[in-house]
Amino acid sequence: MSFGVPFAPPEASTLSGKVDTLFYALLAFAGALGLFLTCLVVFYAVRYRAGSPADRTGKRSRSPPLEIGWTTASLLVAFAFFGWGATLFVNRDRPPVGALEIAGLGKQWMWSFRHPGGQREINELHVPVGKPVLVSLASQDVIHSFFVPAFRLKQDAVPGRTTHVWFTATKPGRYHLFCAQYCGTQHSEMGGWVTVMEPQDYAVWLGRQGAGETLAAEGEKLFRALGCSGCHGNSSTARAPSLEGVYGRPVALTDKRTVMADERYLRDSILQPDKEVVGGYAPIMPSFEGLIDEGELQMLLAYLKSLSPAGADQTGAAQPETTR
Repeated sequence: MSFGVPFAPPEASTLSGKVDTLFYALLAFAGALGLFLTCLVVFYAVRYRAGSPADRTGKRSRSPPLEIGWTTASLLVAFAFFGWGATLFVNRDRPPVGALEIAGLGKQWMWSFRHPGGQREINELHVPVGKPVLVSLASQDVIHSFFVPAFRLKQDAVPGRTTHVWFTATKPGRYHLFCAQYCGTQHSEMGGWVTVMEPQDYAVWLGRQGAGETLAAEGEKLFRALGCSGCHGNSSTARAPSLEGVYGRPVALTDKRTVMADERYLRDSILQPDKEVVGGYAPIMPSFEGLIDEGELQMLLAYLKSLSPAGADQTGAAQPETTR
């Protein structure tokens, strides 16, 4: 008799089967160990029950080889499961080169997504099957959590930083998207769907949405509107470091440290410019904290990344001709 309730969500990504295999292996091991210990408890309870003829006069005996073997075996099993899980975790956080990058923004109480071609979605995310997809997550207000059970992945969107999650969908279909972190009174309503399509169908869908301005293109406009090009442009009278190709490169600071110009560095440079000042430059840049929201910050980051070859590959945008 079937009640129509599946034991587990469908497996719809390259990670799903690996996570399920680890889960069922842990479940089988815990079940086997629990059954073995239960059998021992029942055996000794029956053998040494009150009124039984069992001999209770013998002295206690210890077997060091048995104790060492049991402890060593437990340690090896624990390390084996740890290594297995750690490998999945590390691979989950290392997206392949050439992944399709989509900007995601969580806010009370909705998900907003933006494709490389400028197409926007609310509580819906369309992706092609068989293509690695990298979702850059940010939060407008509180902690949200991007959770797709069919993909066996969950990643928090944290205010003040950019997080990433990637997946490769393996089956066309429509899969639930949830916020797995309590985020306020309408948390239970913050959800949506991930629609996985064949590549040709996805291309048709993108065409029907119409190409809008890319995140990097809007970031360039905002960059100019905020007056940033007045200091960082080649014709600027203010002495500010060039942003051409800075993303993905080491940057020497005034305090003799060297940091990598990643998304964290670019974000802090916009919101907390005095935190890490580039060597040889005065700390004259104003802070934009409170002046731009998280969505606008995503635009600026996309634009700054597009100024370097590595960032342009991720955003799918050609390098702009500005600030050169």
